[in-house]
Amino acid sequence: MKSWRSNFSVHGIIHALLLCASVSALAALPRGHVFFQSDFEGPDDLNPWSGRKQVETGHQSARSLCVENRGASKSGASASLTLPAEAMRGHVVQVSAWVKAQDVSAKPNPWNGVKLMLVIQTPEGPEYPQAPLGVGSFDWQQAVYQARIPTNATKITLIAGMEQVTGKVWFDDVKISVYRAMRTDVPAPVAGPMHKGHALPRLRGAMVAPNLTEASLLIFGQEWNANVIRWQLIRHGKPGAPSSLEDYDAWLDGQLNKLDEVLGWCARAKVLVVVDLHSPPGGKSTTSGYVGSDDRLFTDRKVQDKFVAVWERITKKYRGNPWIWGFDLANEPVEDFVAEDCDDWQALAERAGKAVRALDPDRTLIVEPSKWGGPDGLRDFLPINVSKVVYSVHMYLPGEFTHQGVHRKDAPPVEYPGQIGGKRWDKAELERALQPVVDFQKRFNVQIYMGEFSAIRWAPNQSAHRYLKDVIDIFEAHDWDWSYHAFREWSGWSVEHTEDPQNNQPAAQPTERQKLLQSWYAKNQKP
Repeated sequence: MKSWRSNFSVHGIIHALLLCASVSALAALPRGHVFFQSDFEGPDDLNPWSGRKQVETGHQSARSLCVENRGASKSGASASLTLPAEAMRGHVVQVSAWVKAQDVSAKPNPWNGVKLMLVIQTPEGPEYPQAPLGVGSFDWQQAVYQARIPTNATKITLIAGMEQVTGKVWFDDVKISVYRAMRTDVPAPVAGPMHKGHALPRLRGAMVAPNLTEASLLIFGQEWNANVIRWQLIRHGKPGAPSSLEDYDAWLDGQLNKLDEVLGWCARAKVLVVVDLHSPPGGKSTTSGYVGSDDRLFTDRKVQDKFVAVWERITKKYRGNPWIWGFDLANEPVEDFVAEDCDDWQALAERAGKAVRALDPDRTLIVEPSKWGGPDGLRDFLPINVSKVVYSVHMYLPGEFTHQGVHRKDAPPVEYPGQIGGKRWDKAELERALQPVVDFQKRFNVQIYMGEFSAIRWAPNQSAHRYLKDVIDIFEAHDWDWSYHAFREWSGWSVEHTEDPQNNQPAAQPTERQKLLQSWYAKNQKP
């Protein structure tokens, strides 16, 4: 049984009461409660929908919603439906439909294409959970996904159609229902002093590539004076390729052998290590154009059992190793769909955490929230019932700035501070974006680790330097440990390269970004 803190601060009491009040003010609905359902067989079933819509033959029925765009609009075409946002708040909802497509053109961006999507408006900005659907032509197939509705959602719209593509799509038997009721068991702050897992004033370092050399690590630890690295256990190969659990074991053997060698280097460089399970068991899914948590991690109970067993194996192997600061259970978890017999991320992280804790009472655990480990993921996330946990997020907001030219080579240059995505982004806006992390830390008395943050090096007019300076100032103001993404990994994130995207050679003199990081590393104490 976890011992919750009883003598926490007034500030912590206020935050806990506010969260409890916000949850209790919402009506918790039972699993299966239906918010919207339509088979389109009624003569008026299309009336609630707006936009491009027509009736055609459905899935084993006479009628369905059909959306067609034969080039009339390059932006696509869709029908939309307003949903009851107030009733949906705080729940995990399941969205399902039968979908058919004909001659859908290729996506210009991974996030475009056929859409069965929720647009969730919040004061912090919109969210866009959606079903992973392909292009071209395909016969009727069921699309199902789940979405966590923020407790502060102000408007929710269902979109059915196409974005930035042409073609024709059909939708039938659309249903939105409660998959999991909201949690009302909000824990009190963690008892005792905040657990950091180290005795240093701050951990400041970087994520590194698995091919990092000993010479580079010694430079990072000794000359740059970094005191932590985030080491990826990452599986490279063809995305989407199936992966057997036995094959995973063979891969993990090689990864841990390499980590054994790296830990010796870290001892010489006086650098602590975060062991990051970047590639959990299960294989990768790229249907939506992205690679998040592995494809079967939330749909196959055997894979979840394997995930727990992997962490038991890692724990036994490295129990008591002084150079490992913590185990990062899964990189940027994504739970778009959780099968009936599987745990969601909160439950799976707790199960793996308890397995680690049974074998090692002292090892720090690091837990990132779904979805994708972003700051807003902590808004409705709750601490797992395991001791000695540090919570981690990744900061790449706004993505139009930090990732400019990464997914779209023809994207116009974006400068910081400035108007980005219809909003002015400056240090004050960055602080607002990180407020859920601040609130979570204060509410539950837990340490925060900024596991990844960055800005692409070719951001115009020294924008990346200004952005990095502002976010690090915020991290430091809240006493967060942090690791930059990344040291000697890909040149696009490298502070040792200039702002010229055509020049892939390290700069002759330290860049302003490199000098910024080194000025903070100079403050480090060594383990």
